[in-house]
Amino acid sequence: MSGRFRVGAALAGAVVLTATGLVAANWATADSPSAEITPGQLTDRSPLVANALETELRTELGSKAVGTYYDDAGKLVVAVSDLAAADLVRQAGAIPKLVRFTADQLNAVQAELNRLATSSSAGKVRSWYVDPISGTVVVTVPKGARDLITERFLERAKENGDLVTIRRAVGKVTLTADDFGLRGGMKVDKNTGYVCSLGFNARTTKGNRIFLTAGHCTAGKPTFSRNGYVLGNTQTSSFPGNDFGTVGVIEGWDQQGYVEGWGAGNVAVKGIANATVGSTLCKSGKTTGWTCGRIVARNVTVNYGNNRVVRGLFQHTACTEAGDSGGATMTGNYAQGISSGAALINGQCLEKHGQASESYAQPIAEVLQSTRSRLILTN
Repeated sequence: MSGRFRVGAALAGAVVLTATGLVAANWATADSPSAEITPGQLTDRSPLVANALETELRTELGSKAVGTYYDDAGKLVVAVSDLAAADLVRQAGAIPKLVRFTADQLNAVQAELNRLATSSSAGKVRSWYVDPISGTVVVTVPKGARDLITERFLERAKENGDLVTIRRAVGKVTLTADDFGLRGGMKVDKNTGYVCSLGFNARTTKGNRIFLTAGHCTAGKPTFSRNGYVLGNTQTSSFPGNDFGTVGVIEGWDQQGYVEGWGAGNVAVKGIANATVGSTLCKSGKTTGWTCGRIVARNVTVNYGNNRVVRGLFQHTACTEAGDSGGATMTGNYAQGISSGAALINGQCLEKHGQASESYAQPIAEVLQSTRSRLILTN
């Protein structure tokens, strides 16, 4: 990499990386034509620009590029581990932030904790992820959790020294499926009596009609219905490890490329985006409706208890509660993921108790790749 990047070239790279039927051609035309960018120019919080630039930087910098995020002023920041990498970030039009450890070092710590959680147990530890803002692996544990298994996991994490930051937080993390038939325009009912939310309408590569939802909603392969009418049967289900599933949609249902805006009008789905820390995000679900916040972490490993550990989620601050599982998360008109779970106090998201909400979602790109499907889009 030398000199300045070109926005058009970077975006074209993003299209190539996701060109296996996962993203519509809208990506190629979503931004202005190729133009040179200068340091500090990337300030529009565009998920496409951020994703493209990060892809370019990771190709050039490798493990020296820890991650990207938007700061409070809306400027794109790239965490890097040495001065030479920082210079390249400036040339690319972003702001560099020096951190102590490389991405390989931090990812190795997260992988170690993943193995410990699945082979033994994480106790009451809530989550862990590589955080580009602090340049460490952030491990979140509820305040007051002092049991032997939790303390054992934390001690193993602390053996990594300054690579790890322990964060104490309020609320109990739980899956946001609902076992009550609560009302909601976008709810889908399981024949087991449980309730979840529909995420996105899609087609498989064979042309089969499906919708995407959470994997813990499709566990056991139930039949789904809506408003008393059958939707279809579960086709695939992945949980724990991942948290996504697909449900066949029978003929007669009008599948549309929209997400319910809950009074704010339908939101057109025009493509997909990968989570960038600091990006705005809104969630649609049958219990809390349309709520918004920001992405605060990605590639998060979440421990839902009873050895139900899910890897690769992203964390955000939009309110999510029971019954919202499987619902859609969006940045503008771009699909980000499928609601998985949240930290709750007395069944309510944390913002209702004066704290920033802590919600988790399954990234959409992995879902589409694993299920060999594509979203139904609106032009």
